[in-house]
Amino acid sequence: MKFYPLTFVPILKERIWGGTKLKTYLNKDIVSQTTGESWEISTVPGDISVVRSGALSGKNINDLIAMYPEEILGTTVISRFGKQFPLLFKFIDAKEDLSIQLHPNDALAKERHNSFGKTEMWYVMQADEAARLVVGFKKDSNSVEYLDHVQRKKVVDLLEMHPVQKGDVFFLETGTIHAIGAGVVVAEIQQTSDITYRIYDWDRVDADGNARELHTDLALEAINYNTTPSKINYTETPNSTSTVVDCSYFKTNIIALQDYLHWKKSKDAFTVFMCTNGQFELVFNGEIMHYQMGDTLLIPAVIDHLTLKGKATLLEISI
Repeated sequence: MKFYPLTFVPILKERIWGGTKLKTYLNKDIVSQTTGESWEISTVPGDISVVRSGALSGKNINDLIAMYPEEILGTTVISRFGKQFPLLFKFIDAKEDLSIQLHPNDALAKERHNSFGKTEMWYVMQADEAARLVVGFKKDSNSVEYLDHVQRKKVVDLLEMHPVQKGDVFFLETGTIHAIGAGVVVAEIQQTSDITYRIYDWDRVDADGNARELHTDLALEAINYNTTPSKINYTETPNSTSTVVDCSYFKTNIIALQDYLHWKKSKDAFTVFMCTNGQFELVFNGEIMHYQMGDTLLIPAVIDHLTLKGKATLLEISI
């Protein structure tokens, strides 16, 4: 089998808070006015990504991993996660505020849901004027103070609001209360998990007058009540990789591509590129492939070098 960089059919998600920027800004083939998420690479049960083009077109990622585990994942990934793809990649368009929520750690998620926890990061791709993110507490809190504010629908008073602009990065450890604010488009990188505890939804109701479920009791034990730094400062170097986040679940670099980069890696693990700005060409085995903002590529572990050309900003994610 001749392996090549893989792209997948986006899995589009309707959300009460979604909009149309996934189409107007990221060229996704949405058909509604309330599309909130594009799952770019997923192995969440019920939402398994399917290869979009090339010789492997139509095959889903789990089948590929079953057939070619070392070639796709790499030995480093297999040693830690077995034949499971450990990350989930999304683009998110928040026309309205997302619910205020948090995610459990690995231990709680395993015990309660037989799932991974959900450590994640956001890269802000676009932000309207005065847009903000909700991340963490303003000051250290506790379960008593928190629950009192929840019951009085005043939990927002405890939380830190961060004005944001294009290029901002936030790292969200499990247990961190957070929400994407209205007018923000983000690239999200996370553990493979869809476990979310919703604690406040801005008193919203759907077209039938129904409010979404809250998970107040589940959240109490999962919350980190201490303030933790979440916004990441980083620098970009033209035609090079700059580390932004390096945690136990993933490492994310930024590539500020200005003309070309001869890119290399080991064959021990896969890499994913998310294009957050611009356009670029990828040259591999004599073939030239074209990509643009909003494209996400899986570089199988067996591929250890290629050339990038163009003017673009890429998130480079590995294990």
